[in-house]
Amino acid sequence: MTLQQVLEMMQSLQEAMAVSRAEQERIQMDLAVSQARNEELHRTNEELRHGLHNQLGSRETEEQECTTPPKEFPTPFSQEIMDAAIPATFVGPKATFTGMEDLESHLTAFHTQMMLIGGSDDVRCKLFMNTLVGTAMDWFISLPDGHVTSFLQLSKLFREQYIAN
Repeated sequence: MTLQQVLEMMQSLQEAMAVSRAEQERIQMDLAVSQARNEELHRTNEELRHGLHNQLGSRETEEQECTTPPKEFPTPFSQEIMDAAIPATFVGPKATFTGMEDLESHLTAFHTQMMLIGGSDDVRCKLFMNTLVGTAMDWFISLPDGHVTSFLQLSKLFREQYIAN
């Protein structure tokens, strides 16, 4: 290798180093810009979180002030009926009564379904309650607390209420 070739190689390396330094400086500047943007986004994110937290906090406060707990209805069933367990294997009757249907048809459908699945008198009371919807449920929950002691009594009260239908 001649001296001329060594000098050319050194000059070439110096140029490569200069290009490399320029590239490194550009990367450093890009990194600084990126870090600044990242910090800006982080501040914006924190401001948004803080604002959202304040909004949720005020909304929860408003909801706590404005809402009342759901109404708990007394049950017309006696304690004995309430204590009766419905076996997990029971599938309740599919019939529903809103107050507009024929009461005898509803009772017949209910009795038929209950004959198939069985169950005590107490269980029949609980499952019958599950067939009532709308105004029929409103009627049911209006019965005096602890008043109903048997399915026969519940059927009689039901007939008296909806006999006009």
